[in-house]
Amino acid sequence: MQLPPLNALRAFEATARLMSLSKAGDELHVTHAAISHQLKHLEAWLGRKLLQKSGRGVALTPAGAEYYLTVSGSLAAIAHATGNMRRDNNMRSITVGCIPSIASRWLVPALPSFRESDPDLDVRIVYARAEERFDDESLDVLITMGEDLSGGRESRLLFSRRNQPVASVHYLAKRNWTIGNVPFATADLLHDESVDGWKEWFRKTEIKAPEPVRGPIFQDFNILATAVIAGHGVALCPVEVFRREIDRGDLVVLSDISTAETQGYYLITSSWAKKPVRRFTEWFTKECRSAGSPIVE
Repeated sequence: MQLPPLNALRAFEATARLMSLSKAGDELHVTHAAISHQLKHLEAWLGRKLLQKSGRGVALTPAGAEYYLTVSGSLAAIAHATGNMRRDNNMRSITVGCIPSIASRWLVPALPSFRESDPDLDVRIVYARAEERFDDESLDVLITMGEDLSGGRESRLLFSRRNQPVASVHYLAKRNWTIGNVPFATADLLHDESVDGWKEWFRKTEIKAPEPVRGPIFQDFNILATAVIAGHGVALCPVEVFRREIDRGDLVVLSDISTAETQGYYLITSSWAKKPVRRFTEWFTKECRSAGSPIVE
Protein backbone atom coordinates (compact mmCIF):
# COMPACT_ATOMS: atom_id res chain seq x y z
CA MET A 1 0.00 0.00 0.00
CA GLN A 2 1.53 3.29 -1.13
CA LEU A 3 0.69 6.15 1.21
CA PRO A 4 2.02 9.72 1.04
CA PRO A 5 3.56 11.29 4.18
CA LEU A 6 0.87 12.08 6.77
CA ASN A 7 2.37 15.47 7.64
CA ALA A 8 2.25 16.47 3.99
CA LEU A 9 -1.41 15.41 3.78
CA ARG A 10 -2.26 17.45 6.88
CA ALA A 11 -0.47 20.47 5.43
CA PHE A 12 -2.34 20.09 2.14
CA GLU A 13 -5.75 19.65 3.79
CA ALA A 14 -5.31 22.72 6.01
CA THR A 15 -3.99 24.88 3.17
CA ALA A 16 -6.76 23.82 0.78
CA ARG A 17 -9.43 24.44 3.41
CA LEU A 18 -8.08 27.82 4.56
CA MET A 19 -6.70 28.92 1.18
CA SER A 20 -3.62 30.27 2.92
CA LEU A 21 -0.20 28.86 3.78
CA SER A 22 0.13 31.23 6.74
CA LYS A 23 -3.24 30.27 8.23
CA ALA A 24 -2.46 26.59 7.71
CA GLY A 25 0.85 27.08 9.52
CA ASP A 26 -0.91 28.81 12.41
CA GLU A 27 -3.45 25.98 12.72
CA LEU A 28 -0.77 23.26 12.63
CA HIS A 29 1.68 25.27 14.77
CA VAL A 30 4.46 25.27 12.18
CA THR A 31 6.03 27.98 10.04
CA HIS A 32 4.89 29.18 6.63
CA ALA A 33 8.12 27.73 5.22
CA ALA A 34 7.41 24.32 6.72
CA ILE A 35 3.96 24.23 5.10
CA SER A 36 5.46 25.22 1.74
CA HIS A 37 8.07 22.47 2.05
CA GLN A 38 5.45 19.82 2.85
CA LEU A 39 3.29 20.89 -0.10
CA LYS A 40 6.21 20.73 -2.54
CA HIS A 41 7.11 17.32 -1.12
CA LEU A 42 3.55 16.05 -1.66
CA GLU A 43 3.34 17.43 -5.21
CA ALA A 44 6.67 15.80 -6.05
CA TRP A 45 5.51 12.51 -4.53
CA LEU A 46 2.27 12.60 -6.59
CA GLY A 47 3.79 14.10 -9.71
CA ARG A 48 0.85 16.53 -9.93
CA LYS A 49 0.38 20.23 -9.24
CA LEU A 50 -2.20 20.65 -6.44
CA LEU A 51 -2.10 24.37 -5.62
CA GLN A 52 -1.40 27.60 -7.44
CA LYS A 53 -1.03 31.23 -6.41
CA SER A 54 -4.18 33.35 -6.36
CA GLY A 55 -3.82 36.96 -5.27
CA ARG A 56 -2.39 36.93 -1.76
CA GLY A 57 -3.49 33.35 -1.17
CA VAL A 58 -3.66 30.07 -3.04
CA ALA A 59 -6.22 28.18 -5.10
CA LEU A 60 -6.70 24.52 -5.91
CA THR A 61 -5.90 23.19 -9.36
CA PRO A 62 -8.54 20.83 -10.82
CA ALA A 63 -6.40 17.87 -9.68
CA GLY A 64 -5.99 19.47 -6.25
CA ALA A 65 -9.74 20.01 -5.85
CA GLU A 66 -10.45 16.36 -6.65
CA TYR A 67 -7.71 15.17 -4.29
CA TYR A 68 -8.90 17.47 -1.48
CA LEU A 69 -12.36 15.90 -1.40
CA THR A 70 -10.86 12.48 -0.72
CA VAL A 71 -8.15 13.65 1.67
CA SER A 72 -10.44 15.81 3.83
CA GLY A 73 -13.00 13.03 4.21
CA SER A 74 -10.34 10.44 4.98
CA LEU A 75 -8.61 12.58 7.61
CA ALA A 76 -11.97 13.34 9.22
CA ALA A 77 -12.73 9.62 9.38
CA ILE A 78 -9.35 8.91 10.99
CA ALA A 79 -9.86 11.70 13.53
CA HIS A 80 -13.31 10.40 14.41
CA ALA A 81 -12.12 6.81 14.78
CA THR A 82 -9.27 8.00 16.98
CA GLY A 83 -11.64 10.01 19.14
CA ASN A 84 -13.89 6.99 19.57
CA MET A 85 -10.96 4.83 20.63
CA ARG A 86 -10.04 7.37 23.31
CA ARG A 87 -13.54 7.67 24.74
CA ASP A 88 -15.62 5.47 26.95
CA ASN A 89 -17.24 3.00 24.58
CA ASN A 90 -20.40 3.06 26.70
CA MET A 91 -20.64 6.81 26.06
CA ARG A 92 -22.32 7.87 29.26
CA SER A 93 -21.74 11.56 28.52
CA ILE A 94 -21.55 13.91 25.56
CA THR A 95 -19.89 17.32 25.24
CA VAL A 96 -21.81 20.11 23.53
CA GLY A 97 -20.14 23.35 22.48
CA CYS A 98 -22.70 26.13 22.08
CA ILE A 99 -22.57 29.86 21.40
CA PRO A 100 -24.09 31.87 24.29
CA SER A 101 -27.08 33.32 22.40
CA ILE A 102 -28.45 29.84 21.62
CA ALA A 103 -27.38 28.33 24.94
CA SER A 104 -29.16 30.93 27.08
CA ARG A 105 -32.36 31.09 25.00
CA TRP A 106 -32.85 27.53 23.84
CA LEU A 107 -30.43 24.88 25.06
CA VAL A 108 -30.27 25.52 28.81
CA PRO A 109 -34.03 26.17 29.30
CA ALA A 110 -34.91 22.98 27.39
CA LEU A 111 -32.25 20.71 28.90
CA PRO A 112 -34.44 19.26 31.71
CA SER A 113 -36.72 17.66 29.10
CA PHE A 114 -33.75 15.87 27.54
CA ARG A 115 -32.62 14.60 30.94
CA GLU A 116 -36.11 13.23 31.52
CA SER A 117 -36.08 11.40 28.20
CA ASP A 118 -32.45 10.19 28.51
CA PRO A 119 -31.62 10.14 32.25
CA ASP A 120 -28.54 7.91 31.95
CA LEU A 121 -26.72 10.26 29.57
CA ASP A 122 -24.90 13.25 31.05
CA VAL A 123 -24.55 16.42 28.96
CA ARG A 124 -21.56 18.72 29.42
CA ILE A 125 -22.08 22.17 27.93
CA VAL A 126 -19.05 24.31 27.11
CA TYR A 127 -18.69 27.81 25.68
CA ALA A 128 -18.15 28.04 21.91
CA ARG A 129 -17.03 31.05 19.91
CA ALA A 130 -18.98 32.09 16.82
CA GLU A 131 -15.98 31.34 14.58
CA GLU A 132 -15.16 27.99 16.23
CA ARG A 133 -14.85 24.89 14.06
CA PHE A 134 -16.07 21.44 15.00
CA ASP A 135 -13.35 19.22 16.50
CA ASP A 136 -14.55 15.71 17.27
CA GLU A 137 -11.63 15.06 19.60
CA SER A 138 -13.04 17.57 22.08
CA LEU A 139 -16.72 17.92 21.10
CA ASP A 140 -19.59 15.63 20.19
CA VAL A 141 -21.83 18.50 19.09
CA LEU A 142 -21.14 22.10 18.05
CA ILE A 143 -23.94 24.68 17.87
CA THR A 144 -22.76 27.83 16.12
CA MET A 145 -23.23 30.26 13.23
CA GLY A 146 -22.66 28.77 9.79
CA GLU A 147 -22.49 25.20 8.55
CA ASP A 148 -19.42 23.00 8.18
CA LEU A 149 -19.00 21.76 4.61
CA SER A 150 -15.81 19.78 5.21
CA GLY A 151 -15.75 16.00 4.82
CA GLY A 152 -17.08 13.82 7.61
CA ARG A 153 -19.43 16.49 9.01
CA GLU A 154 -23.20 16.82 9.20
CA SER A 155 -24.79 20.26 9.63
CA ARG A 156 -28.43 20.75 10.64
CA LEU A 157 -30.10 24.13 10.29
CA LEU A 158 -31.67 25.26 13.57
CA PHE A 159 -32.54 28.91 12.93
CA SER A 160 -32.29 31.48 10.19
CA ARG A 161 -30.05 34.39 11.07
CA ARG A 162 -32.43 36.80 9.32
CA ASN A 163 -32.10 40.10 11.19
CA GLN A 164 -34.98 42.57 11.53
CA PRO A 165 -35.35 45.72 13.65
CA VAL A 166 -36.89 45.05 17.08
CA ALA A 167 -37.58 47.11 20.19
CA SER A 168 -39.49 46.80 23.44
CA VAL A 169 -43.01 48.18 23.71
CA HIS A 170 -41.78 50.34 26.59
CA TYR A 171 -39.26 52.05 24.32
CA LEU A 172 -41.95 52.80 21.73
CA ALA A 173 -44.40 54.01 24.37
CA LYS A 174 -41.90 56.47 25.85
CA ARG A 175 -41.59 58.14 22.45
CA ASN A 176 -45.23 57.82 21.41
CA TRP A 177 -44.21 55.74 18.41
CA THR A 178 -46.24 52.96 16.81
CA ILE A 179 -44.85 49.85 15.16
CA GLY A 180 -45.48 51.12 11.64
CA ASN A 181 -44.28 54.64 12.33
CA VAL A 182 -40.76 54.43 13.76
CA PRO A 183 -38.32 57.14 12.58
CA PHE A 184 -35.32 54.84 12.37
CA ALA A 185 -32.91 57.62 11.40
CA THR A 186 -33.50 59.36 14.75
CA ALA A 187 -34.01 56.26 16.91
CA ASP A 188 -31.48 55.05 19.48
CA LEU A 189 -29.69 52.37 17.48
CA LEU A 190 -28.03 49.45 19.28
CA HIS A 191 -25.21 47.58 17.53
CA ASP A 192 -23.84 44.04 17.59
CA GLU A 193 -19.99 44.27 17.34
CA SER A 194 -20.04 47.11 14.78
CA VAL A 195 -22.33 49.62 13.05
CA ASP A 196 -22.08 47.69 9.75
CA GLY A 197 -25.32 45.79 10.33
CA TRP A 198 -27.42 48.93 10.53
CA LYS A 199 -25.58 50.48 7.58
CA GLU A 200 -26.51 47.45 5.48
CA TRP A 201 -30.14 47.64 6.66
CA PHE A 202 -30.44 51.32 5.73
CA ARG A 203 -28.99 50.56 2.27
CA LYS A 204 -31.87 48.12 1.69
CA THR A 205 -34.51 50.73 2.59
CA GLU A 206 -35.52 54.10 1.21
CA ILE A 207 -34.66 55.67 4.57
CA LYS A 208 -31.69 58.00 4.66
CA ALA A 209 -29.20 56.72 7.24
CA PRO A 210 -27.97 59.11 9.93
CA GLU A 211 -24.48 60.51 9.40
CA PRO A 212 -22.65 59.12 11.19
CA VAL A 213 -24.45 55.97 12.33
CA ARG A 214 -24.09 56.08 16.10
CA GLY A 215 -25.14 54.23 19.24
CA PRO A 216 -23.65 51.80 21.77
CA ILE A 217 -21.81 48.77 20.40
CA PHE A 218 -22.00 45.45 22.26
CA GLN A 219 -19.40 42.75 21.67
CA ASP A 220 -21.51 40.13 23.45
CA PHE A 221 -24.87 39.49 21.78
CA ASN A 222 -26.51 38.58 25.09
CA ILE A 223 -25.69 42.05 26.44
CA LEU A 224 -27.24 43.59 23.32
CA ALA A 225 -30.37 41.48 23.90
CA THR A 226 -30.57 42.66 27.52
CA ALA A 227 -30.27 46.28 26.39
CA VAL A 228 -33.02 46.10 23.76
CA ILE A 229 -35.44 44.24 26.06
CA ALA A 230 -34.75 46.85 28.77
CA GLY A 231 -35.87 49.57 26.38
CA HIS A 232 -32.55 51.19 25.52
CA GLY A 233 -33.23 51.40 21.80
CA VAL A 234 -33.77 49.55 18.53
CA ALA A 235 -31.59 46.58 17.55
CA LEU A 236 -31.19 44.30 14.56
CA CYS A 237 -31.84 40.81 15.95
CA PRO A 238 -32.29 37.32 14.46
CA VAL A 239 -36.06 37.04 14.84
CA GLU A 240 -36.06 33.24 14.72
CA VAL A 241 -33.74 33.07 17.72
CA PHE A 242 -35.86 35.68 19.54
CA ARG A 243 -39.24 34.23 18.62
CA ARG A 244 -40.10 33.47 22.28
CA GLU A 245 -39.39 37.06 23.36
CA ILE A 246 -41.47 38.25 20.40
CA ASP A 247 -44.33 35.85 21.17
CA ARG A 248 -44.36 36.98 24.81
CA GLY A 249 -44.47 40.62 23.76
CA ASP A 250 -41.09 41.49 25.28
CA LEU A 251 -40.02 42.61 21.81
CA VAL A 252 -41.90 43.73 18.72
CA VAL A 253 -40.71 43.53 15.11
CA LEU A 254 -40.70 46.99 13.53
CA SER A 255 -40.08 46.28 9.83
CA ASP A 256 -40.30 43.48 7.27
CA ILE A 257 -36.99 44.58 5.74
CA SER A 258 -34.20 42.26 6.85
CA THR A 259 -30.52 41.41 6.46
CA ALA A 260 -28.46 38.18 6.63
CA GLU A 261 -31.37 36.20 5.17
CA THR A 262 -29.16 33.44 3.74
CA GLN A 263 -27.19 32.85 6.95
CA GLY A 264 -28.10 30.50 9.76
CA TYR A 265 -27.33 28.82 13.06
CA TYR A 266 -26.39 25.16 12.73
CA LEU A 267 -25.90 22.05 14.82
CA ILE A 268 -22.79 20.20 13.64
CA THR A 269 -21.75 16.62 14.39
CA SER A 270 -19.52 13.97 12.91
CA SER A 271 -21.05 11.94 10.12
CA TRP A 272 -20.24 8.88 12.22
CA ALA A 273 -21.79 10.15 15.45
CA LYS A 274 -22.88 7.48 17.92
CA LYS A 275 -26.50 6.86 18.88
CA PRO A 276 -26.47 9.01 22.06
CA VAL A 277 -25.22 11.98 20.04
CA ARG A 278 -27.88 11.39 17.41
CA ARG A 279 -30.56 11.19 20.11
CA PHE A 280 -29.44 14.59 21.41
CA THR A 281 -29.33 15.99 17.87
CA GLU A 282 -32.86 14.84 17.08
CA TRP A 283 -34.16 16.17 20.41
CA PHE A 284 -32.62 19.63 20.14
CA THR A 285 -33.58 20.06 16.48
CA LYS A 286 -37.18 19.33 17.46
CA GLU A 287 -36.97 21.80 20.36
CA CYS A 288 -35.73 24.57 18.10
CA ARG A 289 -38.50 23.96 15.59
CA SER A 290 -41.22 23.65 18.23
CA ALA A 291 -42.43 27.22 17.65
CA GLY A 292 -42.08 27.15 13.87
CA SER A 293 -39.74 26.00 11.17
CA PRO A 294 -36.50 27.85 10.46
CA ILE A 295 -36.56 29.96 7.32
CA VAL A 296 -33.59 30.68 5.09
CA GLU A 297 -34.48 32.47 1.90
